[in-house]
Amino acid sequence: MGIEIRVAHYPSYGSKYNPIERRLFPHVTRACQGMLFDTLDTVLRLMRKTATTTGLRTTVNVIRRSYEIGRKVADDFKDTMTIRFDKIRPKWNYRAIPRKPDTY
Repeated sequence: MGIEIRVAHYPSYGSKYNPIERRLFPHVTRACQGMLFDTLDTVLRLMRKTATTTGLRTTVNVIRRSYEIGRKVADDFKDTMTIRFDKIRPKWNYRAIPRKPDTY
């Protein structure tokens, strides 16, 4: 695709920095409280009904695709992709920048 990809991981046990965990999960937990997860449909129904009076609404989808395990990166990946690590938390944050082709 030729686009830059930014990867930013939250450190282990760093949920206080993750806005999704702080803003969404408490409401999902409340909607599912006291319910038995007996089927996937039950879980989907409970999570889909999660909402707040301030406008939070959830969209829940199940990815039913099987992903192949053990795939290797393309042989020329290192030649065509530059990885730039951030100055702050370089182990957790970096960018994958594809090299532009010489000709179009």
